[in-house]
Amino acid sequence: MAEGRRRRRAETAGRLAELATAILLSLKGYRVRARRLRTPVGELDLVARRGDTIAFVEVKLRRDRQLADEAVTPRNRRRLVAAAQWWLAANPEYVGYVLRFDIVLWVPWAWPKHVVDAFDSV
Repeated sequence: MAEGRRRRRAETAGRLAELATAILLSLKGYRVRARRLRTPVGELDLVARRGDTIAFVEVKLRRDRQLADEAVTPRNRRRLVAAAQWWLAANPEYVGYVLRFDIVLWVPWAWPKHVVDAFDSV
């Protein structure tokens, strides 16, 4: 029972972090194109556009900064790249845009850390 409750709390906190990230990006001039997008190859937390740039944004909420920094593993990156490729194939109007992968890290009692162009797609 406690495990289920902990999981629900983590899911709720993660959704709030994603919502807060969408608001943060909007304040920075981005237009959120998709939230919590499930694809056949993985989930994209946020897809946001600003000018001619499309950012695929992964949101991580952890109890401390080190855990947050380590949260996006090589396996996560491969999944994100595959999901971004799927999204781009489904949205060909964005083919000429600059594509990048951002990470927004949330830890309690600290401002979020927006890591722009956090990793390459290769």
